[in-house]
Amino acid sequence: MSSVARVTTITSRSETNFEDAIKQGIERAAQTLRNIQGAWVKEQEVTISDGVITSWQVVLEVTFVLE
Repeated sequence: MSSVARVTTITSRSETNFEDAIKQGIERAAQTLRNIQGAWVKEQEVTISDGVITSWQVVLEVTFVLE
């Protein structure tokens, strides 16, 4: 059996850490996309205010198999 997959790019931000940003992004994507098979963290970025990190952001490439 063969399959065809698609990749979509999403951005997720957290006020906690990168891991939380990834988790929130995948959980939100799963509400809309079916058959998610994996994700690649393409970019990571932090926002800094007065020398303190205030948010963590990731760009994810999410792979899902088409039905």
